[in-house]
Amino acid sequence: MASIAGMGESIPAGVMILKVVVLMSESSLTNGGILVVYKELGMTSHAVVNMVRTYTGQKRVGHAGTLDPCAKGVMVIGVGRAATRTLAAIVAKEKEYIVRVRLGWRSTSDDREGQKTQVSVSEVPSEDRIRQALKSFEGIISQRPPIFSAIKVRGRAAYKIARAHRPLDLPARQVEAKQIELLAYTWPFLDLRLVTGPGFYVRSLAHDLGEMLGTGGYVEELERTRVGPYTKECALRLSDLRRPNTNP
Repeated sequence: MASIAGMGESIPAGVMILKVVVLMSESSLTNGGILVVYKELGMTSHAVVNMVRTYTGQKRVGHAGTLDPCAKGVMVIGVGRAATRTLAAIVAKEKEYIVRVRLGWRSTSDDREGQKTQVSVSEVPSEDRIRQALKSFEGIISQRPPIFSAIKVRGRAAYKIARAHRPLDLPARQVEAKQIELLAYTWPFLDLRLVTGPGFYVRSLAHDLGEMLGTGGYVEELERTRVGPYTKECALRLSDLRRPNTNP
């Protein structure tokens, strides 16, 4: 077993952790391994995988967790057969997010991309009320995923069914919020830091919190800052990626 320097995280023998603080070498790109990248706003996770596949020349490329186009942050990419086999273990790691929730509105997708409906709020919730509500989402909870998600329903992604305006009712699942920290609150915006277990949907938290407060709510901004031991500080910006055998 090898370990990630400074992180104490074990990885299987034969799987290289690609150094991403600086531009990777040509051999690192083509030989495969675990690549940590920072996805910018507007890109799909599929587009990131395709970009890495093109730049590395590796056909077998996968990721350890989707990020929506309107979210940014850390994606862990497996390049090559040995690395992609480790992705399931990385998916099971905890995640850290910084999220801005907008209260006073509902969204069909529970983020700013959906169709929005303003909610008539008779009383703006106080910070104490916000803190009290957030406590009810800490620990292991039952959470219903957003219908606009990548969860498979009879072999199809749920968001494709939802876009076709077909009825869709996803069952609730047990997920865990390990930490929920209130960073700032000025109506109608609420900034949080979250540490979650696998399968947790931040959009569902925004929706459920808004319903509990009677204000509605959706994700205005979302950044994933960590996946297990992999932080945004060690992630490679995709704009820095260079195709092997070409000059910068």
